[in-house]
Amino acid sequence: MSKISILEIYDIETNQRRVVREFPGVIEAPNWLSDGDTLLYNSDGHMYRYSLSLDEISPIDTGIFTHCNNDHVVSADNRWLCFSCHPGEHGSASQIYMMPLAGGEIRRVTKIGPSYLHGISFDGNELTYCAFRNDVIDIYTLPSAGGDEKRLTDGVGYNDGPEYSPDDRHIWFNSTREGLMQVYRMDRDGGDLTRMTHTDDNEWFPHVSPDMKKVVYLTFKKGDLEPHQHLPDKHVELWLMDYDGGNNRKLTELYGGQGTINVNSWAPDSKRFAFVSYRYE
Repeated sequence: MSKISILEIYDIETNQRRVVREFPGVIEAPNWLSDGDTLLYNSDGHMYRYSLSLDEISPIDTGIFTHCNNDHVVSADNRWLCFSCHPGEHGSASQIYMMPLAGGEIRRVTKIGPSYLHGISFDGNELTYCAFRNDVIDIYTLPSAGGDEKRLTDGVGYNDGPEYSPDDRHIWFNSTREGLMQVYRMDRDGGDLTRMTHTDDNEWFPHVSPDMKKVVYLTFKKGDLEPHQHLPDKHVELWLMDYDGGNNRKLTELYGGQGTINVNSWAPDSKRFAFVSYRYE
């Protein structure tokens, strides 16, 4: 059987899913650009643009970096593409790189790995990522210009998926620090840690809407996998909550998991977000 990737858009006002395009093979982790028309995604180690209006795909030239994974973000001004990549074969430690989105010199930002990017601050001055250091995975920040990384979490649990709020005040992430994987929020400097979900499932990858009113996240059912795992080929759900953690509601069920919504994919109008579901045929 072969795997098919289905790029979809969810409209939170109509509560409707719309299939945009089907792709042979695996695509993952769409990012929505500020033009409201272009989505970025990774596939087979490479990065691509997809125009909704033209239904056209174009590759992004990442030079010798041909093992990109599904952790990539774009700066608010759409000037910079930041991505995680295995610099050699896929077994090598993931590092974080930056390049002009229009094309140009690619610069390594992290000094050590494995490091997996998830967020860039709205002001563009800082990156946040999860990283394995001495077999512990924590949340870190690093100046986008380079420098020394700063650890924000305390080595408790498995901490992943960090992302800045649009006002740069908070970092949202998910953690197993209290057992199951749940969504948390903390100040940009790591203070005022607050648990935002209290469920009996495993919650992953919280993404804040540009207007800061909503947060969408991915749910794996308890018992389908270990709390620290985010595997492909699972029956999962997408949920939505208010920024303060209230008004949680299930949006939809799908076949997916890893690759579905690893990075922020809200449209600029905060009314829609993109995601990927999968099937075999």
